[in-house]
Amino acid sequence: MAQALPRRQVLKLFAIPVLMFGFGYLLVPFYNVFCEITGLNGKTGRMSATEADTLQTDTSRLVKVQFVASVNQNGPWEFHPDQTSMMVHPGKPYTTRYYAHNRLDKVAVSQSIPSVVPIQATQYFKKTECFCFVEQQFKPLEAREMPVTFVINPALPQDVDTIVLSYTLFSKNS
Repeated sequence: MAQALPRRQVLKLFAIPVLMFGFGYLLVPFYNVFCEITGLNGKTGRMSATEADTLQTDTSRLVKVQFVASVNQNGPWEFHPDQTSMMVHPGKPYTTRYYAHNRLDKVAVSQSIPSVVPIQATQYFKKTECFCFVEQQFKPLEAREMPVTFVINPALPQDVDTIVLSYTLFSKNS
């Protein structure tokens, strides 16, 4: 004859999967906050244009910024930077553009995720304007240039002379 499980054991067996689900659900927001605080994972920060204007331009130094683009899982996009690199003075705002083309004959929505390397540069690379701040909706076959305005804080360590700004474009359509 089968013996019934004690009530306490049943509660534990029920609570464990619920707690595991809750942990998994909360992990992404915790991870994003952790990355924002520490600058890990190459996530870039935001800065207002007013704040960027208060930085002192370091005209004695040039930093090479390279621009890279990729499309996640061969999405229906053509996506690339208008220029592959530029030389910039820390403290001075610059604007570049990325080109995106929806190759579908229906509306498509995208979200771009930025990344900066080397990792120690992430806390010094700030964007004042970026297409990555919000989802982008494209009409069928629409193409457009999307601006990115950024500034590198002059406190960037002297041994960093090249920064790579990379975007991965994700499709948000179902």
